[in-house]
Amino acid sequence: MAEQADVMELAKRRGFFFGSNEAYGGVAGFYTFGPQGAALKRNVEAAWRDQFTVKLGNDEIEAPTIMPEPVFEASGHLDGFDDMLVECAECGESHRADHLVEDAIEGIEDAEALGIEAVADLIAEHDLACPACDAALAGEPVEDFNLMFETAIGPGSGQPGYLRPETAQGIFVEFPRLKEYARGQLPFGVTQIGPAYRNEISPRRGIIRVREFTQAELEQFIDPEADEPPIDEVADVAVTLYPAPEQEADDGGYVETTIGEAVADGTIASPWVGYFLGVAQAWYERVGIDTDRFRFRQHRSGERAHYASDCWDAEAEISGNWIEIAGFAYRGDYDLSKHAEHSGDRFTVFKRYDEPKTIEAATVDPDMATLGPEFGADAGDVADALASLAKHDPAAFDADTVTVEVDGDSYTVDSDVANFSIEERTESGEHITPHVIEPSFGVGRTVYALIEHAYATDAVDGETRAYLSLVPEIAPTDVAVFPLVSDDRLVELANEIASSLRHEGVSVAYDDSGSIGRRYRRQDEIGTAFCVTVDRDGIEGDGDATVTVRERDTAEQVRVPVPSLSAELSALFDPESDRTFADLRAAYGAVETTVTTDSS
Repeated sequence: MAEQADVMELAKRRGFFFGSNEAYGGVAGFYTFGPQGAALKRNVEAAWRDQFTVKLGNDEIEAPTIMPEPVFEASGHLDGFDDMLVECAECGESHRADHLVEDAIEGIEDAEALGIEAVADLIAEHDLACPACDAALAGEPVEDFNLMFETAIGPGSGQPGYLRPETAQGIFVEFPRLKEYARGQLPFGVTQIGPAYRNEISPRRGIIRVREFTQAELEQFIDPEADEPPIDEVADVAVTLYPAPEQEADDGGYVETTIGEAVADGTIASPWVGYFLGVAQAWYERVGIDTDRFRFRQHRSGERAHYASDCWDAEAEISGNWIEIAGFAYRGDYDLSKHAEHSGDRFTVFKRYDEPKTIEAATVDPDMATLGPEFGADAGDVADALASLAKHDPAAFDADTVTVEVDGDSYTVDSDVANFSIEERTESGEHITPHVIEPSFGVGRTVYALIEHAYATDAVDGETRAYLSLVPEIAPTDVAVFPLVSDDRLVELANEIASSLRHEGVSVAYDDSGSIGRRYRRQDEIGTAFCVTVDRDGIEGDGDATVTVRERDTAEQVRVPVPSLSAELSALFDPESDRTFADLRAAYGAVETTVTTDSS
């Protein structure tokens, strides 16, 4: 198993990721993805888009990363998007209090769920000290710290705005228009991949906890009374679950089951959440997450977000710790209802009945000639309050007078002035507020998990080597092309092959520097699945020229005719294809070679 230090050293040396702005001393929580990391990240995003946008038949949008303050007032982020902060009185350093507890006290994996008072008590009970200066933290206040980045929109003080802490709000606020694109038909899904920002108290573990990161999110809008997911498609998917009751039990443990069984027995309460867990399990296997170091953990009641009635995290074991890499939340109608309440726009979908229905409806027709002189400018609001009361409490109009509240003030109206009545009317449908199921993936965390899970060492020809066993679809470079030596004929053919493969859409690295062994090692460390080498044996015989194709994990090589090379490589890269390197070996035979060593 790779250590974090090994991954971080490789990431920096080979151009996966590194701290940003190092020329100016750097700022914690911000990382730059280098050439290899940016390519790996793009491939992860492309694989996610292929599964969650294309294959599931969803639409994708791209919303602004800065949004005005009222959006986050409505969403609840201004009041409830907090982490626990404790500040050292000696050196002034701020720390994430629940993380201090988790790091110092064995057996506590999720201190956030315990609450502020319990965390403060644990800091005092265990005499926890400041990691920066070793001063005691017992007795220091533990407080909520809002993670939102604030900014101003426009010149001067401008309009208050915030960098979005999740991409989801960009989808929710556009729902009135997005539903029109979906022709008002539920269910439908909208995806988005893009940056989000959280002013983390104590960024750490490389790109695991940062202040700017990329999310890939799907918001699935459903009719909770009518829409069911295609659960049969994932019913047989095997999963490792860690439900909340198992976490709270003294002898609790994992539940090894299938999605179908877990939904049927209620371990996963929502079939929709279960469906997306099954889709995600298959996707993580596709991109190369080690499933022996992967689980779905249910949130306990104290740690659920303010909008979620149920939530499960996809977690990967990284450097000995279980790290959330995705969340699956049943958000109900919280978001759309809140935005409807605060914006005044309509965040509903018209649900047409199979047949028109005749219903009794309570209505009022207030006498404005009476309300106007009596209540002045408030008369219209009083009339609206009467209409709302009639809808929700018709019995209130049985008395001689009826009282309503407007902005905290009470207004009493004679019932005959309200003109209350019950009318029959025929309706063809009703407006409903959809519920939302949200799979939300951390792209950077997935990239880190893939690198660590793929990191391996072995011995090749008696020498130790390190390599990344990334699946070909995800590896930052598809193929490396080498001329074996500086022979003009070899160089010319190698360049032709590299150019041809690039025109076929293959990501190619061309390298003619150093020994062939060193070139292999450089590609092994960045996870390049196949190396193509042009040698004299391949051009001096009769017939088509041939090249050797070397497979990264085994270091085995086969000799393939150049005219067949592109088709054979394409089949190896296609996640839908069954073609493997073993098939190439069976078709063309292995090549014995000694030029696989040399340290990089």
